[in-house]
This record gives sequence, structure tokens and C-alpha cells, in this order.
Amino acid sequence: MDSPVNIVIRTATSEDATAILKCLSAAFEQYRRDYTPPAFIDTVLTNETVQLRLQQMHVLVATVAGNVVGTISTTWHPDIAEAHLRGMAVLPEWHGRGVAAKLLAAIEAWLLSRGCKRITLDTTLPLEAAMRFYEKHGYRRSGNIGDFFGMPLLEHEKRL
Repeated sequence: MDSPVNIVIRTATSEDATAILKCLSAAFEQYRRDYTPPAFIDTVLTNETVQLRLQQMHVLVATVAGNVVGTISTTWHPDIAEAHLRGMAVLPEWHGRGVAAKLLAAIEAWLLSRGCKRITLDTTLPLEAAMRFYEKHGYRRSGNIGDFFGMPLLEHEKRL
């Protein structure tokens, strides 16, 4: 039987960039063939875009024994009390161990402490498991469907 694991959630730093890229790449590789090439690159990021994300968004990482095993990011809009989540990813070997739930709870708590009233996130059709996860945690489809580099982008929302 596995012993309990201490999952630590913390704010990411620029030193986490390589680990965040590894996490995104590992988590989304199975969907590469379902994504258009530009959509895949925008999802898994590059050395340049991960640095932009770290500068422009609030990024959290989940670590176990100091190693990054998951990540999530948000853009916070205090003027309208809304936030948008991006880049939720957990290393495949850590799926089903509570990492995603802890990341989501931590970012929601951070947003709630700042007065957030509504959180949105987008998913693509191949991410059925992610959609079930978000719906289990109170997110509902808003009905808004965007274009993500030639793919339907389904907006989900949660009111706090």
C-alpha cells in the first residue's frame, strides 16, 4: 500500500519554468494528434511563452519532495471580479492522487481571497476527463464556444 504523499502547493517562480514545460508536455502528449499544431504549441508552451505566463499570470505548482508534479495558472481581473484559468496539468504518473484537486482548490482560494465572483476556463473536445473533473468541482458549460486555432473551445464557469 502506498504511504500518504505530502503534496505542497506553492507559487511558481522562473526557476520552475523547465518543470512546468515538462508537466504540460507530459500531460497533453496523448492529445497531440487531436489538436491542431498551433493549438498544441499554445497549450504546452515554449521556453518563451512559459516565461510570459510566469510574468503575466498567477501560476501555482504542486510539488512532491521538491519535484513539480502539476501546475495551474490564472489571469485575475479585479476590475470585474473575474478570473480565467489556464494550463492545468498533472504528470500522468500522478493522476488520480489528488494533485489536480489540490491545485484547483488552492487557486480558487487565492482568487476568493481577492474577491473573485466568477471563474472561467476553456476546454477542448478531446479533454473529456478534464471536463468531468471540472464539472465534479462545480464548473458548468456557459454555452460560449470559441475558436482555438481551428478547434472548438468550450467555456466552463463557476460562480463563487
